Amino acid sequence: MSMIRDLRAAVRPTLRPSLRKTPTVYTAYDPTRDPSASSAVVDCAVYRDGRRVDDRDCLTPRGAMRQVRESGGFAWIGLHEPTEAEFAGIAAEFGLHPLAVEDAVHAHQRPKLERYDDTLFTVFKTIHYVEHAELTATSEVVETGEVMCFTGPDFVITVRHGGQGSLRNLRHRLQGEPELLGKGPSAVLHAIADHVVDGYIAVADAVELDIDQIEIDVFSPPAKGSTRGTDTGRIYQLKREVLEFKRAVTPLLRPMQLLSERPMRLVDPDIQKYFRDVADHLARVQEQVVGFDELLNSILQANLAQATVAQNEDMRKITSWAAIVAVPTAVCGVYGMNFDHMPELHWRYGYPMVLVGITAICFTIHRTLKRNGWL
Repeated sequence: MSMIRDLRAAVRPTLRPSLRKTPTVYTAYDPTRDPSASSAVVDCAVYRDGRRVDDRDCLTPRGAMRQVRESGGFAWIGLHEPTEAEFAGIAAEFGLHPLAVEDAVHAHQRPKLERYDDTLFTVFKTIHYVEHAELTATSEVVETGEVMCFTGPDFVITVRHGGQGSLRNLRHRLQGEPELLGKGPSAVLHAIADHVVDGYIAVADAVELDIDQIEIDVFSPPAKGSTRGTDTGRIYQLKREVLEFKRAVTPLLRPMQLLSERPMRLVDPDIQKYFRDVADHLARVQEQVVGFDELLNSILQANLAQATVAQNEDMRKITSWAAIVAVPTAVCGVYGMNFDHMPELHWRYGYPMVLVGITAICFTIHRTLKRNGWL
């Protein structure tokens, strides 16, 4: 216990000074505002009985929380890449744990599910497939981002990092399903998890097409003048991208299983059933990604083996021609010696006979090597 207290004492001093800075002014959310503007709040709303409350006070995090405490419902606040100063007031208003706040601000976290008192902190890795006309050794196949979700009894705070994974369309879709949104913050958490996993499925299908193309290129007859080793860079690049995909999918499987199996006070029992479906889809994607990794290993090994075989064939051809050339080289070397008494040196037909002998021997060697598959 003393070790835990020491660790907390070491972490909190770096976080609490910023959390004590409680900004008194929040920029109200404007639906027409450019998301690249200085404010990190991209949307802020209160939902009561599954419907968005049309009140200007709800357009700021503080006003939204005041509405929730006075009239019920829950608040959903969306942020995009907030700084520590921008997030400090919201963290203080909703009582978020400093360790979770640090993870949400600095990002680059692995997918996980953590509970801090009455708040669930969930980290999702978003994956976006990068379209490309042709896969090369430097092609970017997948692009990653992050979505952090704070889920409390009466609030949901989503923090997004990266240019992909916008939740705007998801929010609009949920607003069209008041029965589902009426289940509270856990319905939003499920919708985000389902949205992220659906993205995984789409990316897995696209990556599978790239792997199929690589497989066809490796095992099809090589084009004239090309070598097998040219595909190695493409295979290795695709394997690196699949590894990035795997790092997003595999760690998320356990949190989804916990949300679907373990009763939680913050998760509505009716919503928990839907998490089971998300976990099943995620397990299928995880199996696909592991299969992609193993298949790329096999393709890479096959490509390297083909390159080795091609090199051996080239060496056999070079050796065969060297053996053929060695015959006239040896004969000419003998007759190039400066001696008076040599066989048939002064014979009228000696030179043509030597040429015929060289040709016959070279032809015999060539036929023998060709019959054995060396040429």
